Amino acid sequence: MTYHPLRVLVVSHGHPSFSLGGAEVASYNLHKGLNAIEGVSSRFLARVGHPVVRHSGTALLSLRQKEGEILYHADDYDHFFLSNRNTEEIERDFLRVVLDLKPDVIHFHHFIGLGLECLYAVRRALPDTVIVVTFHEFLSICHHHGQMVKTRNNSLCRQSSPADCNACFPEISPARFLRREKFVRGLLELADHFVSPSQFLVDRYVDWGLDRSRFTVIENGLDIVEPTPPRPLPPGGRRARFAYFGQITAFKGVDVLLDAVARIPESVWGEDAQLMIFGGNLERQPTAFQQKIEKLVEQAGPRARFYGAYQNAEMPRLMQSIDWTIIPSIWWENSPIVIQESFFHGRPMICSNIGGMAEKIADGVNGLHFRVGSPEDLIDRMTEALTDPGLWDRLRAGIPQPLSYRDCAQRHLDLYYAVAANRDSTPAARTA
Repeated sequence: MTYHPLRVLVVSHGHPSFSLGGAEVASYNLHKGLNAIEGVSSRFLARVGHPVVRHSGTALLSLRQKEGEILYHADDYDHFFLSNRNTEEIERDFLRVVLDLKPDVIHFHHFIGLGLECLYAVRRALPDTVIVVTFHEFLSICHHHGQMVKTRNNSLCRQSSPADCNACFPEISPARFLRREKFVRGLLELADHFVSPSQFLVDRYVDWGLDRSRFTVIENGLDIVEPTPPRPLPPGGRRARFAYFGQITAFKGVDVLLDAVARIPESVWGEDAQLMIFGGNLERQPTAFQQKIEKLVEQAGPRARFYGAYQNAEMPRLMQSIDWTIIPSIWWENSPIVIQESFFHGRPMICSNIGGMAEKIADGVNGLHFRVGSPEDLIDRMTEALTDPGLWDRLRAGIPQPLSYRDCAQRHLDLYYAVAANRDSTPAARTA
C-alpha cells in the first residue's frame, strides 16, 4: 500500500448539497478532514438520483462541484437486496473513477442507491485497496427502513431472522429473506473493516454474524467553529425552553413528546415554558399519523410551536433560544448528529433510554433518560427539569467535548494504516 501521499476515496449515498441527512454530512466532513491532514488526498463520490437529471450515456455528472468531488447518478435500485440492477454502469462508470484515482483506501459511508455490487467491483478491480464500510443504521439487517422496529405495532425488534422478518412482511417468504441475508452479508464480507459511530450498533451487527474484530467505533466529527452561549435569563427565570430537532415520522416519537407536553400540570409548566419543534416531512407520512399529530398539537395548544425544517448551518442560531434538547425516538437510533450538536453548544438532553441515545447521553450526568414510548415517564423528566433549579447547570457541567471533524479524520487515518499493516502481514490476501 502506498503511504505518501495516501489516496482516499470517500463514497456516500448522497451529497450535502442535495440531501442533508446525518450520514451525508458525516461522510463529507470526513472528506474535508482528511484533506486537512498533510500527506493525505481525499476525493468524494456521492450518489445522486431523481429529481437530478442525469447526463445521457453516462452515470457521471458535473454540476459545478468543488474539485475532487464527483457525482454518480443511480436510480435503478433494488431496496430489498440493497442492489444496483445496473451493474453495467458500475463496471463502466463507477470503475472508471476508481481505476483513474487508484485510491489506497475506499471508504463507503453508505451504499443506498449505489448498491452493494460496488464493493465487489472494487475488490475485483483493485484487490490491494483497503475497503472500509461505515454503518449508520441497521439497513443491512432489517428491511423495515433499517429501523429494527416491528411493522405491526412499532415495538422494538431485538434480533433478525428469516422467520422474524417474514412475520413483519408476510408477503415475503422466509426463504427470500434468507437469500437477502446471504447476499448482503456475502458482499459486506469483501470489506476489510467496518466503522460504527456507536457500540450499540456494533453489537447488533455482531449478533447478525459479522466479526467483532473487524469493527472500530469512531464517532462522526462536527464542523462547527464556536459554541453558542447559554440563553440569557431574566431575573428569576428558568431553563424552560425545550426543543426537538429532526424529521417528524412515526419512529421519531414526536407524538410521545406532544402528548407529554399537553399533560404537564399548569402549575409546573407556567407561562415561560415552551416546546419548539424544528423539523419537516409530516406531509409525507401516512394519513393516520398526520391526523394523530394534528390532534396532539391541538391538545398541546400554545405550549408547542412548529418552526418547520431547518439546515444544519442554522443550528448555532437556533440553539440561542433553547435550553434543553429532547430525543423521544421509539427506535434504537445510532448516533443522531443532534446529540453532538447539543453537547457542543452546552445543551443538556432528555432522551429515550435505548440504543445509541442511551449510550451517548449519560442519565443524571449530562442528560436525563425516560422510558421509551412513555409520555408519563417523559412528563416526570420534564417536570424535574422545570422544578429543579440547579439541574441544568449540573448536567451542563457533565457534557463531554464532541469530536471535531479534523480529529475524526485523524482517527480514521490511523485506522487505515492499521488495517493496511494487518493486511500486509496476512500471508494470503483476500481476493474476490
